[in-house]
Amino acid sequence: MREARAPKVHDWLVNHVVRKSPHAEELPLVWTADPDPVVESAGWALTTESVRKDPGVLDLPGLLDVVEARMKDAPDRLRWAMNRCLARIGIDRPGLRARAVGIGERLEVLKDHPTSPGCTSPFTPAWIAEMVRRQDAS
Repeated sequence: MREARAPKVHDWLVNHVVRKSPHAEELPLVWTADPDPVVESAGWALTTESVRKDPGVLDLPGLLDVVEARMKDAPDRLRWAMNRCLARIGIDRPGLRARAVGIGERLEVLKDHPTSPGCTSPFTPAWIAEMVRRQDAS
């Protein structure tokens, strides 16, 4: 993971190798505690996948506490990974949606990120609202 510095290589490694490994469940705990923000971002990517698949093993309110405390000042790759996790919690967990949206509104991470027409903004409140709207429409 430390050698996969290029974002595309890093994402490919996490998505196509690490997620399929027998260590995929334990690595988020190790990697999210790593002092290297690139390695930590891989841990957050795996955590985000766990939010989608099996949130019962995660302390989602605790994850929201960490995101709220650290995301705004995190290095870029780590900020994106934490933002994805925040959005996923808000999209998939209705009981935590208002808190996730509130965190996004307060932190304003990626609020001004340019978004192409027809694409969903990475600004968490907008992203959550759009994905929930799509779920409700289907």
